[in-house]
Order: sequence, then structure tokens, then C-alpha cells
Amino acid sequence: QVQLLESGGDSVQAGGSLRLSCAASGSISTFSLMGWYRRIPGKQPERIATISGSGTTYTDSVRGRFTISKENAKNTVYLQMNSLKPEDTAVYQCYGIRLGRPVSWGQGTQVTVSS
Repeated sequence: QVQLLESGGDSVQAGGSLRLSCAASGSISTFSLMGWYRRIPGKQPERIATISGSGTTYTDSVRGRFTISKENAKNTVYLQMNSLKPEDTAVYQCYGIRLGRPVSWGQGTQVTVSS
């Protein structure tokens, strides 16, 4: 099982930027799709961005502010987050899907945005 490890979470003020990283213990080219969820206590987990051979997708609340990308040579997926808002405060978790295998999840990284 390929393990995923997120980093880059921090506390920032509204309007600031962060870049999250999701480093895999193996080749990310084996994943057909990778993405990011965010989890807020008391709310449903929200899938915010994905990247695959078909391109990228974003949920409406982050489109235009967040960018997902990957660097195969480093086996890492990134989430660049700009124009952060207090409502972006959450635990951000990356995941990866491989056909016929269980979904791989990272442990999550906390992002806190203050007004």
C-alpha cells in the first residue's frame, strides 16, 4: 500500500496563501486519480480538487483560488491555496485511487485562516 503524507498546513490571515504537499511513498503514476478533501467538524467532508489523466476539477467554493498540481519526479501532489478565507479553515487530506486497490489516504494537515 502506498502511503501518503501531507505537509504545509499552517495558521494564516485571510487573504494569505499556503501550499500543501502530499508526498507518496511510491510512484504516484500508479494512481489513476489523486485529490484533496477537507474536513470541518460537524460538516460533511468536502472533495475540493482532483487531478487525473482527464485534467483537474474543483468544487465551486475554491475554483479560481486553489490549484492542484503534481510532480511525478517527486511523487508529490500539491494544492496551492490563494486568497484564503476563514471558511477555508479545515483539516486537508489527500487521497489517491488505484484500480482494484483500497483508496489511499493521508493523515491530514490543519489549515487555520483568521479574519
